[in-house]
Amino acid sequence: MLAQPAMQRALVVFGLGYSGRAIAAAARAAGWPVAVVSRGAGDAMGVPIVPFADPTPALADATHVVLTAAPAEAGDPVLVAHEKALAEAPKLTWIGYLSTTGVYGDRGGAWVTEADPPAPSKPQSVARRAAEEAWAAFAARRGAALDLIRLAGIYGPGRSPFDDLRAGRARRIVKPGHAFNRIHVADIAGLVLAAAAHPGEVGRARVLHGVDDEPAPQADVVAEAARLLGVPAPPEIPFAEAARTMSPMALGFWSENRRVANALTKAATGWAPRYPSYREGLAAILAEEGREGAGEQGEIGRA
Repeated sequence: MLAQPAMQRALVVFGLGYSGRAIAAAARAAGWPVAVVSRGAGDAMGVPIVPFADPTPALADATHVVLTAAPAEAGDPVLVAHEKALAEAPKLTWIGYLSTTGVYGDRGGAWVTEADPPAPSKPQSVARRAAEEAWAAFAARRGAALDLIRLAGIYGPGRSPFDDLRAGRARRIVKPGHAFNRIHVADIAGLVLAAAAHPGEVGRARVLHGVDDEPAPQADVVAEAARLLGVPAPPEIPFAEAARTMSPMALGFWSENRRVANALTKAATGWAPRYPSYREGLAAILAEEGREGAGEQGEIGRA
């Protein structure tokens, strides 16, 4: 008997932000045909960019779609603008929506699993939950598998405590009992590809957690970054003192406390974070910065 040909697959990423770029690059490296839908021009590392005004050409061959944009006042921007085009995409089988663990609200430091119901309290988290529900309704109508990928605090090259330490603005804020998860941007890309390769049930929304294995206090992470840089760690600042100069957004972040588990996500997709804690993630960022710096010096030397 002749072997059946492998299913042709193609990924469309809506959004050329920090996570969208990482997902597009990882998918391209893994051999996926990839296109990025963006409102503006930008460097997508060799990946075609399709104007947001008309993504129809990219959707013609798309089997998988990832949404990275935050909800707007009118709702999810992609659904608002392109629900009809997505509904008519002939090959679409899987949708990945990047959401936030903020939809769980404050849990007083308790653990949250993928099976726990959301309870958002902050306005931006309420909007995220509404967007999740809108995508779930769309996936049911369209007959596509949907993954709600709830992400913890995102960090990576160019977005880490190293930047704050070098700029002299890093603070080690101490709030006893407060800890939170993070996720390296490369692990977001890895989870998206793993979820796409191991989809859930068609027409149903599956919850996945894009989080590391070790929720940790903010002060510990800054101290480790300082250690890796070989500089003194900033002094500890009690939360009550630091709160006096915090923005409303920062105060909102510190008002919630939860630890987010990822065991069900690992079991469903076969994914495991490459950087299971902030220690491995920070070390990898510093090593990457060193490689990039060496490359730049090499280019200068050859000039």
